[in-house]
Amino acid sequence: MNGAAIEVTGLTVRYGDVLAIEELSFSASAGEIVALLGPNGAGKTTTVETLEGYRRPTKGKVRVWGLDPIDDHAELTRHIGVMLQEGGVYSSIRPLEVIRLFAAYYDNPEDPEALVERVGLGDRLSVPWRHLSGGERQRLSLALALVGRPEVVFLDEPTAGIDPVGRQLIRKEVSELRDRGTCVLLTTHDLDEAEKLADRVLIIDRGRLLASGPPQELMSAIINDDIQFTAREGLDTKAMARALGVSVEERSPGTYRVAAAPEPRLVAALTSWLAQHNVALGDLRAARQSLEEVFIRLTTEASKDNPVHEIRPERPRRRSVRPRRKRT
Repeated sequence: MNGAAIEVTGLTVRYGDVLAIEELSFSASAGEIVALLGPNGAGKTTTVETLEGYRRPTKGKVRVWGLDPIDDHAELTRHIGVMLQEGGVYSSIRPLEVIRLFAAYYDNPEDPEALVERVGLGDRLSVPWRHLSGGERQRLSLALALVGRPEVVFLDEPTAGIDPVGRQLIRKEVSELRDRGTCVLLTTHDLDEAEKLADRVLIIDRGRLLASGPPQELMSAIINDDIQFTAREGLDTKAMARALGVSVEERSPGTYRVAAAPEPRLVAALTSWLAQHNVALGDLRAARQSLEEVFIRLTTEASKDNPVHEIRPERPRRRSVRPRRKRT
C-alpha cells in the first residue's frame, strides 16, 4: 500500500435527485485517528458506507489501503475492521464463540481469549448476545472489528450507550490502535470524545466539507466575541452589567455570558466584581471556543446558505466484512 490509508477525491453520491455528498475530498494516514462529525443527515453514514464498499460513488475516487472498495471488496475485507452500532451477530451466540468464529476468517487474528478480556467481557462469556446490555454489545462489536488486526478501522458511534468505565476502555483501545499504526475513522455525536481522541476532525453538513484540522487548531481559529463563565446561579446580572458597561445574561443556571470581546480590561473588571461580591469563579472561557461551539457555528451558518433536505436513502444490505478464506 502506497500513500494515505484512506483517500477520498471529489466524492459525490446522489440518491435520485437528492445530493447526499458533494465533491468531498479528504485523506487519512496510518497511525491517525480522524473523527467525521456532522448533524443527522449530514452524509457521514453515506461517506463511511462508500469507503466500506456498500455504496457506489456517483462521481469521484475512493481508495482504502490502496484498494477500490467496490472492485476489490474481497481483498479489502482483509485489511479493514468495521464496528457497527447494532446487529450483525446471531442472537444466541456467546461473546467468545463469535470472536472465535470471526478469528477463523483471518490468517493472523488476535487471540480470542485475550481479546474478550481486553474489551471487558471476560465475566460475560456464558451470556448470549441477546441478553447483553447495549454497552456490552458495543464492546463485543469493537472486538469483532479488531480481531483481524486491521490496518484501517471504521467505528460508528463507538461509545454510544456505554457507561463511563466502558467508555474509557474503548477510548484506550482506540488510542492503542493509533500507536500500532492503524488508521481509525470514527463517527460520533460526542464532541468531547472527538476533542480528546482525534488527531484531526472533519466537519461536514449537507454533504459538504465545512472544516478540517486538529481539534485545537479549529477551536483557536474562531475567536469568541464574548466571555463565558460559570458561578453560582442567580447572580444579579443587571448590577453586573452596569458595573461592566456591557450586557450580561444567565444562559442557563450557573452559566453566564458577557456580550463583549474578551479584552484584558473587561476580564479584570469581571473578576473584580465577582471578588467584591464573594462569588467563586468556576470555568472562564474567552478567546477560544469549544469544539461543540465551533461545530454549532459552522453548521448553523451552512444551514442558512443551503436549506435542509431530509435524506432517507434505503440502507444497503451489508455484505460480510469477513474475508473469504483462501483455497489451499
